[in-house]
Amino acid sequence: MRQPIKARLWPRVNLMLTRREATLMGLAAIGPVAGARAALADVSSAGSSNSDDLFRHVDPELRGFLRTIPPAKTVTSADLKEFRESADQQPISDLPAGVSARSIKNARSGREIRIFIAGRSGQGGSRPGLLYTHGGGYISGSTASSWPKFAGLQSIANEHDCVIVSVDYRLAPETAFPGALEDSYAALKWMYDNANLLGVNPKQIAIMGESAGGGLAATLAIAARDRGEVPIVFQLLIYPMLDDRTGSGREPAPHIGTFIWTRESNRFGWSSLLGVPAGSPSVPPGSVPARVQDLRGLPPTYIGVGTLDLFVDEDIEFARRLVDVGIPTELYVAPGAYHGFFFLAPDAAVSKSFSASYNAALARAFARS
Repeated sequence: MRQPIKARLWPRVNLMLTRREATLMGLAAIGPVAGARAALADVSSAGSSNSDDLFRHVDPELRGFLRTIPPAKTVTSADLKEFRESADQQPISDLPAGVSARSIKNARSGREIRIFIAGRSGQGGSRPGLLYTHGGGYISGSTASSWPKFAGLQSIANEHDCVIVSVDYRLAPETAFPGALEDSYAALKWMYDNANLLGVNPKQIAIMGESAGGGLAATLAIAARDRGEVPIVFQLLIYPMLDDRTGSGREPAPHIGTFIWTRESNRFGWSSLLGVPAGSPSVPPGSVPARVQDLRGLPPTYIGVGTLDLFVDEDIEFARRLVDVGIPTELYVAPGAYHGFFFLAPDAAVSKSFSASYNAALARAFARS
């Protein structure tokens, strides 16, 4: 069996991973399977030989899901409503045991923000805290669609004996940058200010996100560093969306970004968030993590991504830049894996190894802090 590409970016961290069944984090906005659908549509009209060529880079255990997806087009402004409806689940009227919801106020905008809290909260300050930002290309998704029935949210909280706060931030294009950042920062600040009420150690708060949520978590870490109000001990970035120039002037190899989240969707997502075309010479300051010049002072970091993910090059480059300025950084690159693979094919060996990897990294981070 092929082994994952391992980068030992922090010499004190052992990257040898177990293959235990780990907690699965949901992929928000499954709607981006449009990229895979479009690719499969091309395959079906071209014949089996092209099909074999399309899938030859994909881990064999990850191919099954891709073969079940009917053709569909990449997300655009014209079909954004349909995209969101296909991605998001119906609202949950009854929260499961162990999960609560409340509204908090964004001090900068004055608007109400919905957050969800999972884990054994209570008086005192003994447990770690984790702020989670969901994925969805900055244009869709919610806490509910990220973790169906909040199962993954609760499982991570139980496994790490931590309290998790998840925020439903405003989406683009209706709200451009910095709306999502300010909503997420408000949730982080609320978590820090109310640590005792939650039973959280205010010196033991980490942040986590996947896809666009990973990019938002990275943006949040930079903002928290610059504002100096909330210390963050760790950032856990799962195939994070970090660079608007990918697919907009910076082109990955042809086999990268074929499935799930494509160059076209990436351009639309970033353009919606930034309010200017993706890849523009100038973007709002602090809006694109890969464009932030100074990465010094950021928390220890984990970045995980697949070799076929559209974000693989930008994620590896961001990890390299963190290492260059002395940030303890762990990079895990899963072979033959596309965007969202470990949620879409959870029983594959590469998915289990990946899940075990980020859970082990989070456990180490909490143990160190």
